[in-house]
Amino acid sequence: MKPKVIVGVLVVAVGIVLGAVNFLDANVEYGNFQTAREMGKKLQVNGEWMREMQTSFDADKVVFTFYMKDENDEVVRVVYHGARPNNFEMASSIVAKGKFDGNEFHASDILTKCPSKYEGTGEDVKKSM
Repeated sequence: MKPKVIVGVLVVAVGIVLGAVNFLDANVEYGNFQTAREMGKKLQVNGEWMREMQTSFDADKVVFTFYMKDENDEVVRVVYHGARPNNFEMASSIVAKGKFDGNEFHASDILTKCPSKYEGTGEDVKKSM
């Protein structure tokens, strides 16, 4: 075989392997804190920020910590190695992607779901007609 063909096949093979690894890493299922603790693997947990509990951001270490309540009303401390999301205070719900380390849920990613400015009863639309 020609060296160009061998190099081409190797490049394609490496690309397929890297694509599969990235797909499996991005494909994380949803669960709650209990499921995440029992499975010991990365899960996405949907919940709400416990505003009345301690929230902190350590700028030197770039660590954001807060408490979150899941769908089963279990409250857990979430540790995120990154900056606080810009719209965190406005979020109606939060999705934390990560896994447990001891009693803390270490998130690798945080998604905030904010209330839509288009939600409503429709009365304003009816009045404009």
